[in-house]
Amino acid sequence: MITHVPDMTFKTRVRDDSIGGDNPFTWYDLTTDELFANKKVVVFSLPGAFTPTCSTSHLPRYEALYNEFKALGIDEVVCISVNDAFVMYQWGLKQNRENVFLLPDGNGEFTRKMGMLVDKSNVGFGMRSWRYSMVVDNKEVKKVFKEADFGDNCPIDPFEVSDADTMLAYLKSNA
Repeated sequence: MITHVPDMTFKTRVRDDSIGGDNPFTWYDLTTDELFANKKVVVFSLPGAFTPTCSTSHLPRYEALYNEFKALGIDEVVCISVNDAFVMYQWGLKQNRENVFLLPDGNGEFTRKMGMLVDKSNVGFGMRSWRYSMVVDNKEVKKVFKEADFGDNCPIDPFEVSDADTMLAYLKSNA
C-alpha cells in the first residue's frame, strides 16, 4: 500500500468575481503540497458524483460530521472523485455542500497513482475510483479504509468501511 500521497496537480475551478456573469470561475492548478503539506486531512473517494450511495450516504454523512472531524484536529475533509471540476461543482450545489472540499480527479491520475483506479464499464462508468477513505498527515498516509472486493467490473458497490462513522471512530480511538 502507498505510504505517501503522490505529487501531482489537480485541475480545479475557483470563483473569480472579476469575471462576472453566470459562471465567474477560472482554472486553478492545485497541488498535493497545497492540499496535504503540514496538514492533517481526511480523504474519502467515491465512484462518482450524482450516484445513489455517494449522494445519499457517503458525502452527506461526512458533511454532517465535519465539525466533529475538525474538533479532532483534522484540518480538511476532502472528497475525491474521477469527475471533472464542472460536475463536482454542480454536485456540491445539489448536495448543499458547505464544508467538505470536493476535489475533481478528472483524468483519474491521483486515483491511479493511489492504486485505486478500477474499470466500472459493467455499469457504464468507465474508469473510476474504488471506494476508500484515508487519513493523511503532512502527505503521509496514516490509515486507509478500502472497501472489499476491489477489482475491475465488480458486480457490487461495497460501502462498509469508507464511511464517515468508521473514520470518526478510528480518529477518536487514536486521539
